[in-house]
Parts: sequence; structure tokens; C-alpha cells
Amino acid sequence: ILNNTSSRFQVDLVAEAASAADKTPSTDSTLASGDKATPEGPEPAAGGEAKGRFRVVNFMDPSGASPPEVVPAEGFQNGDTVMSEGSLHSSTGGQHHYHYDTHTNTYYLRTFGHNTIDAVPNIDFYRQSAAPLGDKLIRPTLSELHDELDKEPFEDGFANGDELSPAEEAAAKEAAEPKGAVKFGWIKGVLVRCMLNIWGVMLFIRMSWIVGQAGIVILLLGVCRNVNADFALSLVNLVLHFLSVLSCVIVLMATVVTTITGLSTSAIATNGFVRGGMNLSMETHLMKLPMNRSCADVASRGRGAYYLISRSLGPEFGGSIGLIFAFANAVAVAMYVVGFAETVVELLGSVDCIMTDEINDIRIIGTITIILLLGISMAGMEWEAKAQIFLLVVLITAIFNYFIGSFIPLKSKESQGFFGYDSAIMMENMGPDFRGTESFFSVFAIFFPAATGILAGANISGDLSDPQLAIPRGTLLAILITGIVYLGVAISTGSCIVRDATGNGNDTLSAQFMANCTDAACKFGYDFSYCKGDDGQYNCRYGLQNDFQVMSIVSGFSPIITAGIFSATLSSALASLVSAPKVFQALCKDNIYPGLEMFAKGYGKNNEPLRGYILTFCIALAFILIAQLNVIAPIISNFFLASYALINFSVFHASLANSPGWRPSFKFYNMWVSLAGAVLCCVVMFVINWWAALMTNVIVMGLYIYVSYKKPDVNWGSSTQALTYHQALTHSLHLSSVEDHIKNFRPQCLVMTGYPNSRPALLHLVHAFTKNVGLMICGHVRTVNLSNDQTRYQRWLLKNETKAFYTPVFADDMRQGTQYLLQAAGLGRLRPNTLVIGYKSDWRDGDMMNVETYIHMIHDAFDFQYGSVVFRLKEGLDVSHISEQVISLFEDAASCPVLILVSDIALFCHTDKSPQRLNVADQRLLDASQLFKRKQGKGTVDVWWLFDDGGLTLLIPYLLTNKKKWKDCKIRVFIGGKINRIDHDRRAMATLLSKFRIDFSDINVLGDINTKPKKENVTAFEEMIEPYRLKEDDMEQDTAEAQKASEPWRITDNELELYRAKTNRQIRLNELLKEHSSTANLIVMSMPLARKGAVSSALYMSWLETLSKDLPPLLLVRGNHQSVLTFYS
Repeated sequence: ILNNTSSRFQVDLVAEAASAADKTPSTDSTLASGDKATPEGPEPAAGGEAKGRFRVVNFMDPSGASPPEVVPAEGFQNGDTVMSEGSLHSSTGGQHHYHYDTHTNTYYLRTFGHNTIDAVPNIDFYRQSAAPLGDKLIRPTLSELHDELDKEPFEDGFANGDELSPAEEAAAKEAAEPKGAVKFGWIKGVLVRCMLNIWGVMLFIRMSWIVGQAGIVILLLGVCRNVNADFALSLVNLVLHFLSVLSCVIVLMATVVTTITGLSTSAIATNGFVRGGMNLSMETHLMKLPMNRSCADVASRGRGAYYLISRSLGPEFGGSIGLIFAFANAVAVAMYVVGFAETVVELLGSVDCIMTDEINDIRIIGTITIILLLGISMAGMEWEAKAQIFLLVVLITAIFNYFIGSFIPLKSKESQGFFGYDSAIMMENMGPDFRGTESFFSVFAIFFPAATGILAGANISGDLSDPQLAIPRGTLLAILITGIVYLGVAISTGSCIVRDATGNGNDTLSAQFMANCTDAACKFGYDFSYCKGDDGQYNCRYGLQNDFQVMSIVSGFSPIITAGIFSATLSSALASLVSAPKVFQALCKDNIYPGLEMFAKGYGKNNEPLRGYILTFCIALAFILIAQLNVIAPIISNFFLASYALINFSVFHASLANSPGWRPSFKFYNMWVSLAGAVLCCVVMFVINWWAALMTNVIVMGLYIYVSYKKPDVNWGSSTQALTYHQALTHSLHLSSVEDHIKNFRPQCLVMTGYPNSRPALLHLVHAFTKNVGLMICGHVRTVNLSNDQTRYQRWLLKNETKAFYTPVFADDMRQGTQYLLQAAGLGRLRPNTLVIGYKSDWRDGDMMNVETYIHMIHDAFDFQYGSVVFRLKEGLDVSHISEQVISLFEDAASCPVLILVSDIALFCHTDKSPQRLNVADQRLLDASQLFKRKQGKGTVDVWWLFDDGGLTLLIPYLLTNKKKWKDCKIRVFIGGKINRIDHDRRAMATLLSKFRIDFSDINVLGDINTKPKKENVTAFEEMIEPYRLKEDDMEQDTAEAQKASEPWRITDNELELYRAKTNRQIRLNELLKEHSSTANLIVMSMPLARKGAVSSALYMSWLETLSKDLPPLLLVRGNHQSVLTFYS
């Protein structure tokens, strides 16, 4: 079977290599994306080329250079050696996409030893884009496996039949990631960054001050094993005072918040393969990209909190918190730089080298510092990572230097308040001593930014080699290590340094005054009480409360602490300076907020956001000019707490939605713990500063409302979508268990629009009275192939702000399809109860069997207990031919300098030489199609309620006039009656309407409704029906019966005579309509009924034609005769 004469043709493996440009593209073979395939060599003589996207060649030699005659046949019969989908990865590292043709003579690949291309499960089929771990493969589609061999599977160029949304188009245009991009592991990429960011400015220059303000707390007796027994005993007694000691409570509270947030971050980060800052839920749109494009790095990098929240809660919350988080990181740069500058200024002050004054010196040094940091950041991630490692080494050395120095008390340091570990000092520092305007939560607000570095690793997720592993491991370990260090520093400083000291070695006590001294320093022979004024003012220069450089005094070698401060501040500033632009770049690439696209552009091999760096630099510089650390820190706290609250809420929300896609591999999380973390963050925000928290929430909600209003065209598989589905399903099931009630009736319309944009007037009118009231389904019966365009037209409805569902069905004819929709459309109680169709204005021009089908659609609706509505617009309804005409004339937009928008349906081209115009009839039709999209002026909606159908004829105009576009229209009611009972009938109807609480402007009783119509109108009716009469009296009975059987729509003489009175009524009603309602904005009228099987289709259609001709827009309504109105409460 392996020679050219007897072998089945083989599938060419179309490789999308980087050198494709050097090869000659095939002219006939087209990929599913619509791009040309590149042949590997000459076309095989026996094979030819397949239709569509595949080319057929001999199996053994894809190039087609030589026939595979020398290969033993049994080599391909062995199921273990056959070339399968799983073994088709590129060995050269190129990105290849393989496609298999099933629509021509093809050698089907072997699966389980059988000839078939039905593929076995393979990880490469589930990749959303090309990845380093393997190549993206396309599994055989259902059409390829199921359709007839001569059928083209893809007509529109997309393998899945979907179009690209604008956001997806923008993503598709992004360039692939260049080779050589720097990638980090969990230690270098996450652990180091988080530790450096958490060990920031607060550790060295504010932690001691926080202990002085808030006191310390008892933690572990084991810490004191090397201290005397009295000291240990005093620790046990102090447990009773736990509630009054707060510095470690501050650290623990911050650690609790960050730990819960770290667990939530880990859960989100492990819910799918994360690559380039994106996971599976974010990458869904990549499946729609053309197959010849490299999708490896469509996602932006470094999304951090923005990515975690937006892909979990959706663009509304994600977009708002993305801006806030990026701004918070930019302000954090200023905080760390100000901390660095503060230390430098103190060093300059110690050698009397102040340039101007303290505040201005901080500003000058801070400005110089951020310029240097900006240069390092813009040099690229590799340089920044090397700097981080060096800074971490210095920082760890400084921390060890402090702890070593704390066990080496020196006499020279005692005047500055450092006496070594002592129970008396610990007792004195145990309780809080808030001074000035400080309180527990104001101190917490200053400290909390020290704990905000937990997302430093997640913020550069695009630069991590394995974010799914690195983020949980690095983040949680960093929280543990830094939390222990912070607690250790809090306990250490509170146990060996007094709150106030003068720095004067002469402030000693003699033995005679020692008995009257109660401070802890008195035990060591010092009296610092004179710097504590009687008026509550403190003038001490040293001690926990007064000297921000306490750790330098305690340390074994103070220059190392200074280097540690420099390392902590600069590393944190550098990390924030890198994080803020990358988060902002990711936000801009998603195109949620217009006008920010310029910041989405990246440069270099790592896609560095240089423009974002400049913006971050400007924001940070503005806050550096404040030059006060305690002012900047609370601003950041609120923004970070808001971010953390939403991250925690994301996990709770995703768990609550119970989506099958929520399967994080990190299991150490709990939805209720995450909710508690979110609530804790919100509470702390308001306790710290209620007005700042309120402002933060207002900003978040304002951005949320903006994004909700704009509705960006993105689909990230968020938990909001999952929860919406869950709630919709739950409520639908709950609704199904409740019986219908008249008070809750609402018209739920099945509108036979065809394509939704084909009959805009019908769509707009029905939408006017169903919007926010009832269900609207746009039904479409297709008698040819059912293409996969449901998503496209549903998107069109949403884009045009039409609250409706598009539901196409495939059927042999219109009636059968309508029956399908009448029976199966909707879900549970959310099912249509009213059929709305357009009037068949061309019924006399075509095949009368179409009229038979049309009339039977109305009969079927009544059979299924539906109400029926027929809408007639004298200009017509169907504008699809106008769209087709315009598209065919101007397919090439480049040839048309000016495209003029006529409506949301069509464009026409205008040129100076030959303006293209629609003909008069089409122009009128197009104008009429937009009639109900505009606001209706003052006028009337005339309701001709001639027959009681349950109230639907009255309910529809009531709902219509309640809408904003129809509020200027008044309801006029017309009813039939007798001349001698006009007043009585009017009062009765007025009473009924008032009980229904329906406003009306007038009630007209038609006493002359039974008057004979004009003779010329009767004559016109008879001339209209003449071609459709059977005239059985003029032919043999058998012939008449045969013709009636073959043409059931024909009108018999007996039928015409039997319904003469009803015919005259329709003619007369048309006369009355022209007399009373010729100027109405809309007429709503009871539809005449025709008994099924007794009235022919042609006669019934003639009634409708006679009744509705030459009138304003007319709705013929007939309910199912079940009450839809009630006056009972």
C-alpha cells in the first residue's frame, strides 16, 4: 500500500517556521485562519492539493521529493512506531502547528492500531498558545471528523467559527517575545524581591519608633531562656497585660493580613498554567488567533495584583484596582526614597554638612536618588536582578549586625538609652505610650506599608520561569521569614532600649536620689526625666520615641546598619519602581480605559515599559517633594489594603461561584478565611483613616461604574461570570417551582426577526416594551446550512444595547422551524409566551404556499397557547437587501474616501465624482427602519380593543408608553358598541381602565362599527381575492377537490359566502382606522381570528391586508385568552 499507485494520500505537515518568508507560499492551500500554507517542497504528482487549508502529499516524504517505495509496509502497520499527533513536536525548537486534512483522500493516522485521525488525549491540544514546554497542536475538529468528505469545514476562515473581538485583535497584533528574555526562579524572582520589599524603610528607621509608641507584647518564653529566672517570671505575669501592649499586635495584624492575602494570591496564581503573566482563564481569546501568528507572548508581563483581580473578578474591579495599585506602587517609590534621603540627611547633620535645611535636603537627595534608580530600572530586568541580590546580602548582614550588637551593651551607648536586655526596660516598654495625635491605628497605618511587598514577585509574573510554583513558595516563605524578623526586632528593641534618653553621659544619679527615680534607666544610674517637660512636651533627642536611628546605636558596627538602611530603602524603591510600570503596562494593554494605549508599548527583549517608568518617576517625584515619611505612609496603606481586600474577595467569590474551572493546585486556602481577610482589610482601612478609606472606595466604585458602562469587549472567564451563571441557574430552577400569577405576567416575546439586523423596526419596537420587563428572543429559521454565527449576532445585539437572545434553528421550512422555537425556546419559566412576526407584505408576489406556511405559523402559536402579534409598517421591514447591496458595491473600503453612516445597518460611499445613492424606495425603507429607535414626539398610541383576549392588547401599549422614548404619547382607547349605549359603554371601559390603573387620554365608542363598508372598498377587496378563488361551482366536483387538495390556500365560494359579514367588518374597520387613527404614532388593534381548517390562508391573509393597509405602524395583537391584567392586590 506504500507505492504511489496504490497508496492513500498522506497529510502534509504544514510547518509554520520562522523561515517561512523564504519559501514560496501555496496559492491554493489555505489554513483555517485564512492564511496561506507554506509547502515544504514540490507537490506530489499523485496527490495534488486538498481544498481549504490542507495539502496532500505522500506520507513518508512530506517534501514530495521521492516516493516512499523502499520502506517496508509493516513499518507503518506497527501501532508503536506510527507517527502520531503526540510525536509531531518540532525537534528544532521552532513553533510548528500541525493540521490534518480529513476532507480529501487522506491516510488517516493510526490510533489504537486503527486508521483514524481521532486523537488520543494530549496536553498539547490544551495549550492556549505556543509555550516553551511544547508546541501548540490543533486537534481534529468535530466538522473534520463528522462532516461529509466533500464539504468545506470552514467558510469564514476561523477554525472555531468565531470572529475576533477588538480586544482580541489588539492582542493578536502584539509581537512575539524575542529570544533571550531573562527568566527567574522562585528564589531570585519571588523570595528575594518580596523580602527586599517587605524589609523596607520601616524596619530600620520606624520599627523602634513604633515600639516606643505602641509597646511590645509577650511572645515566647523560650526567647528568654538565657535571662535570669526573675526576668522569666516577670514575663509570665505580664501575660495578663496582653491587651495593653500593642507593637507586636501591629506586626501580627499586618502579618495576618499579608498571610491571608498570600494564601489567596497563591490560590489564584495556581489556578491554571501561568505564563507571561497570564493563566488559562486569561488566554481563552488566543484560541481565536490566526494559526500563522505567534501567540507565545500576547499577554503582557508583570500583571501582579491587577492580573489576579481582573482575571478573577472581571475588568470592572480589575481595571479600577489596577490603576490604584499601580499608583500605590508609584507612591511607595517616594516613601522608600524619602526614607533613604532621611537617613542621608541625618548622616550629613552628624558631620554638620546640611546644605539648606532638613526638609529641602531630603527633597534634593530624594530627587537625585530616584533619577539614579530610574536609570537602573530602564537598563533592564537583568541589571535590576543583579542589584537586588547585592542589596539582599547587605540587608541580611545589617540585620545580623543589629542582633549581634543588641547582646553587646557598651557604657558609651547608655546615655543614648541602650542598656542591653533587661526586664525593667521590657516592663516599662510593654504598654503603649502614644504621644501627640498618634493612636494604635495611626501607628499601624505608618507600619503597614512595610508589609506590602508580598506582591513584588507576582508583579513580575511574566519574568518568572514557573510562576505557578514560584509565587506560592516564594511569597509565603518571605512572609514567614520577614514576619519573624519584624517580631524579633520589636521584642529586641523594646527589651533593651528606653523610650527617652538625652545622650548626655553626665545625666547620672547619685545614690541618694536613686530611691525617688522610677524609670527603667534609674536602675542603671541614669536620670533622663528632665527632658520630659511637665507640660507633656518631650525634648529628648534619643530613645525609641525620639531617634529614628536607634538600630544604628544598638548594632555592633553602625556603618553596616546605614548600609542596611540604604539597601532596604533602595531595594524596595527599585522593586516598586519596576512593579508600578509593569502593572500599568498590563492595564493599558487590556485597553480597558481609552487614552492609555501609549503606555502599553514595550521596548527591548524584556518588553520594558519605558513610558511607564517615566510616568512612575513623575508621580514618585511629586510625592518625594512632600519629604515627610509619616505623611506618605498612610496614603499607601489605604491603597494597598484595598488591593488586598479585593484579592481575598476574589478567592471567596471564585469559591462561592463553584465554577468547574476553579481548581487551584494550591490547597491551603479557605474561602471563609479569605472573606475574613477581605473584611479585615476593609475594617482596618476605615479605622486608620475613615475619609481616606471613603475616598479610596469612591474612586474604586467610580472606575467600576465607568468600566461597567463602557463594557470592554473582553472575556477572561472571571468568577463574576461564573457566579452570574450559578445565580441564574439557581433562580431559574427556583422560578420553575413557583406557579405563574397574573400580577407577575410579562410579555416574553419570540420575535421572528431572521438575522437581528435584518428587521430593525420590528426589533426596536418589541425591545421598547420588553426591555427590563420581559424576555425577548430573536428567532431565526434557516433552511440552508446552519453556520456558527450565533455568537456574532448575539454580540451585535449587545453592542447595539438590545436586551435579547438570538436563537437560530435549522429546519426544512419556516413553519417547522417556528414550531421548534415555539416548543423549545427559553428555559423553565423564562420561556416566550407571545409570538411576534412581521407582516408578509409581498404575499401576492410569490408562491402562495409561503402564505399557507405563514398563516399556519399563527395557528401553531395559538395551538401552543401563545399570544400572537403581527406588525405592519407600510414601508416594509426587511432591510437585508440594502446591506447586501452596499457591501457588494463597496467591499474594498480603500476605494471609498468617505463612508457615510446611514444607520446602524448600512453605509454608503460618497465620492466627488459619482456619489452612490439608494433608490427612493430603499431610502424610505431605511428611514422607516429607524423610526422606533428615535424618541417619539407628542402623539397618541391608539388601542383598538375590540375583543377581550385577556388584556394583552392593552398591556403592550401600557408598557410601551412607560418607556422614556414613548412617554410623550397618550393612550386612546377605541371599543365597539351600539349607538344607543355609547355613554354606558364609555363609562364601563373607564371604570375598567381605572381599576387596572392604566392612564388614558380618551375613550371612543364606535357605534357605527357594523355599518356596511363603502362599495368601492368592497369591490377592491373582491378584485384582490379574485386570483385566489377556487370557483368550484364552475368545475367538476372531482376536479375541484383535487385542486383544493393541491392548493389548499384557495378560497371556496361557500367559504366566501359564509364569512361575508366578517369580511365586511374588516373592510369597515379599515375605513374607521383611516378616519380616527391616521395620525397616530402607533396603532395597537385586536387581531381577527380565523378558525383553523375553515378559513383558507388566502382569505385570512386578505382580511389582514384589507384591515391594515395604508395606515401608520400597526400592531395586530391577540392574546391566548388567559388574563394578563388584574385589579386585585
